[in-house]
Amino acid sequence: MSKLAVITGGTRGIGRALLERFALAGFDLATCSRNTDELTRQTAEVRLKYGVATHVMQADLSDPEQAERFTSFVSALDLPVDVLVNNAGYFEPGKVSEEAKGILERMIQTNLYSAYYTTRGLIGGMKKRQAGHIFNMCSIASIMAYPNGGSYSISKFALLGFTKVLREEMKPFRIRVTAVLPGATRTPSWDGVDLPDERFMKASDVAEAVFGAYSLSSQSVVEEILIRPQLGDI
Repeated sequence: MSKLAVITGGTRGIGRALLERFALAGFDLATCSRNTDELTRQTAEVRLKYGVATHVMQADLSDPEQAERFTSFVSALDLPVDVLVNNAGYFEPGKVSEEAKGILERMIQTNLYSAYYTTRGLIGGMKKRQAGHIFNMCSIASIMAYPNGGSYSISKFALLGFTKVLREEMKPFRIRVTAVLPGATRTPSWDGVDLPDERFMKASDVAEAVFGAYSLSSQSVVEEILIRPQLGDI
């Protein structure tokens, strides 16, 4: 039976790079996105390139009901989840004192609640098997406040806190839990920014770091992956 990696928000940037890296290792994939056309196109490319099964569903995981439908969809595959990467996220710059009404709620719903409800929906099977690895895609913004970080930073600090709690809870079940804290990575979120590519990390480097942490023996866990551009934070 092939291993299954569940990667939320898998159509672009780090999510797409993660799909490619786990597909390269022979994993079957389950993913979701809000954009149906992009989801279908991107996963078809991965399936054809690597010859793995791809299970896809359109879903906005900031909505708990849609997150529940997605985890039910994955559970119905009747495949053990070896890897869960909570990658779905949303970035909007701004200052706490100036950002538009509702920004905090949207950031928390997308960057925190999506991971919370997806994890709750899939972790039961991992606990029964006492196996699996959960990665939460945090950020440099999870540990370092910066101007114009606003509610994004708040949500990412919260996601790191959730990850730390989950790590402690899952120790008795032999489930590994890792926080991934990437710095500026060349993804569509940075489109239009007038900076050279050398100031950014490659999404494939983040995916490689995640896969490397997964590849350790079950006796070890990388609790945090902190990765920054070689030339420093932007």
